[in-house]
Amino acid sequence: MNTRGLLDQLLKSGNDYLSRQSGTAGRPAAQGGADPLSGFLSGAAGGALAAGAMGLLMGNKKARKVTGNVAMYGGLAALGVVAYKAYDNWQKNQSAAPVRDLQTVDRLSGPQVEAHSQAVLRALIGAAKADGHIDERERSLIDGELAKLGADQALVRWFDQELRKPLDPADVASAATTPEMAAEMYVASVLMVDEDSFMERAYLQELARQLKLEPGLVAELERQVAQG
Repeated sequence: MNTRGLLDQLLKSGNDYLSRQSGTAGRPAAQGGADPLSGFLSGAAGGALAAGAMGLLMGNKKARKVTGNVAMYGGLAALGVVAYKAYDNWQKNQSAAPVRDLQTVDRLSGPQVEAHSQAVLRALIGAAKADGHIDERERSLIDGELAKLGADQALVRWFDQELRKPLDPADVASAATTPEMAAEMYVASVLMVDEDSFMERAYLQELARQLKLEPGLVAELERQVAQG
């Protein structure tokens, strides 16, 4: 499955989607350096389709404030950069623990990137289901959007299976095989939820627990999301 390509398109589409939702279309995103995966999308049509799929996933969620955090929808590598910054800041404040050489997705290649991509995509789907809004009609529409984006049949089937699963934070968290992957999954989830929804905030809290993220790291991850 080419999860990386699909995920990158979905993440990049978030900028345009949220801008339209908040009435800021056309406003430049916050500058955070060039996105190393900026060439992944094949033209405006691909971006529009990805935005449609992202819109279906987000449903009627209240759009997050479109400020610096929009820059993070630059793609998978940008998400990894945010997770790296947060994890690095946090671990430097842990005087009793040695500083680890972090391996976030922006610093990896090959099969490792695909593994991170699947974990992040599972986190996005889980966060989208946190308010229970995805019904059968929306599932069918999402499948159609994925097919238009060129997702292979194995990936479309996997995506549909994930959408149909009962929401279980422990199952979502089981995709994380490294601390860095857990951090990336949490960042992706924070991006998707309505921060004013009690149900979705409760889901985030349980996901953080299942991902075994320390409270201080959770706070730093959310701070980095807010800063973008």
